[in-house]
Amino acid sequence: MAKIRLKLGDNEIEIDSRDFYVDNDTLPQVIADLTARLQESSDKVEPEFKVSGITETYEKNMDYLQMLRNAEVHEPEFTAPTGITPEELPSRIEELEMNGFFAKPRTVSETVEQLLQHGWIASPLAVSKTLSKMAFNRELMKTSEEKKTFYCKQTPLIN
Repeated sequence: MAKIRLKLGDNEIEIDSRDFYVDNDTLPQVIADLTARLQESSDKVEPEFKVSGITETYEKNMDYLQMLRNAEVHEPEFTAPTGITPEELPSRIEELEMNGFFAKPRTVSETVEQLLQHGWIASPLAVSKTLSKMAFNRELMKTSEEKKTFYCKQTPLIN
């Protein structure tokens, strides 16, 4: 299977040989015809809608994203998660805590999964150590039930 890829300015076309049969003798003719069509179509491009409205909306949305502290966009189905070091782990877990993840008791595996959904990959051992240190420093509360350890945000005592 061969691919033909032509690019002219912003326009690009790619054709797989499984779409139709092209032999070596007709290949130059096919490329010449595609190039001619690509040049013709690039001259006649007219948008059906106003691009300025979309551009303004996009710029406004980008302004909102820039206002957010440490804004990160991650689409787990399209990108691979990035590894985080044990030194970075406490700050990432604090971000989860600020987002209310530890409002109810969570296990280490749930925390690892939540980190993965945010685009970060960490070893369960490192997460366990970090959560234990946070519990020791009284940043999180640690409870055990049925041989499972749970971590949750401490509820403030009201006097």
